[in-house]
Amino acid sequence: MAAATLRSVHRHNILLPFFKTCRLRDLFFFSSSVDPAPAVGVTISPDPNFMVEYLVNSCGFSPSEAAKFSKPLARLRSTEKPDAVVHFMRSQGFDGAGIRKVISRNPSHLCVNVEKNLAPKFQFLRDLGLSESDIADAILKNDFILRLDVHRSLVPRLEMWESILGSRELVLKHLKKTRWFFFSSVEKTLNPNLKFLRDECGIPEERVSVVLRSRPQLISQKPESLRALVARADELGMPRQSRMFVRTLNALHYVTQERFEAKFELMRSFGWSESEFSSAVRKAPTFIGMSLDMFRRKVDFFINVVGYTPSFIADKSSLLLFSLQKRVIPRFRVTEMLKLKGLWTGKYKFTSILLFTDTKFMEKFVLPHKENVPELLDILRVAGTWKGNYTLHLASEDEEGLS
Repeated sequence: MAAATLRSVHRHNILLPFFKTCRLRDLFFFSSSVDPAPAVGVTISPDPNFMVEYLVNSCGFSPSEAAKFSKPLARLRSTEKPDAVVHFMRSQGFDGAGIRKVISRNPSHLCVNVEKNLAPKFQFLRDLGLSESDIADAILKNDFILRLDVHRSLVPRLEMWESILGSRELVLKHLKKTRWFFFSSVEKTLNPNLKFLRDECGIPEERVSVVLRSRPQLISQKPESLRALVARADELGMPRQSRMFVRTLNALHYVTQERFEAKFELMRSFGWSESEFSSAVRKAPTFIGMSLDMFRRKVDFFINVVGYTPSFIADKSSLLLFSLQKRVIPRFRVTEMLKLKGLWTGKYKFTSILLFTDTKFMEKFVLPHKENVPELLDILRVAGTWKGNYTLHLASEDEEGLS
């Protein structure tokens, strides 16, 4: 079903819901309900540097920042357009910091015509169902929206992403939270990347969509960059038919080749072979995204404290995904304390214990011994974990005792 949806992206007979309530000409020839900035007080100056003073006095930039951001505005000889833009942005819920952020990313926004260029973009976002604060969030994350044409760029990208992600809600979520979400061209980037993954790599579109719902940046990159990622995944021996292939691409997308090689060299110093490193990545690709320092600390703990061999960690690389401070260390200390007190049954392996939920871990290894081994609770308090669960359990037991 998802495949059919993706293939229908360019069917012009598919109309988005917001078109039912807003005609196209209303978007393209929108007349803002907000009055333009009043002409009174407009500054006209032959001095090209007068915009420095304007950015300081009207927008709150420092003199050095104003000098930097005024360069693209050198052609302006009047504050009429900047005044109108600033006035309009304020009327749409932007505070001073938000306006400065938009200007700093692209000072030329101050040169546009509010009614012809800015207002249609805001109307487009309102028609999607975004609130005033949502629109501000979306533009602060994706200010290039203010430079895109509604009909030629915004509508096709909305259609494309809604087809890929499967819902308007996910589109709006990423629009508000994901930087550069609407940046990539449908014709030059999104379609070629999807076609490449589907036709040349043989990856079902449904499988691609699952990853893109949380990480849409994977297909927003340049087609040549995506091809390079596929080549890197191939070098690791990851079968393209594997369900982990797209997840591996996503993990590699956030790790440069240099950082990737640095992790490999680190693991070689711990005794991993190249084949073991590749196997570890194939089984749990996201571990390559952690910092080198955290990577080193986790491997060191599992080898030198827990006692695992490098080969065992390579085979169970998902161990590296657990939080060292909040899960691995406190749970290991709890098991060691139970062994010290002669209360350890040896029924569970440590790898299995790491998989338990917080509540299940408390019920099996902590609460049964809280009276005789109160140190267990101290271990968890120091780690800062399960405080709420612990309180909940004690409260329920006290109530039972009172009854």
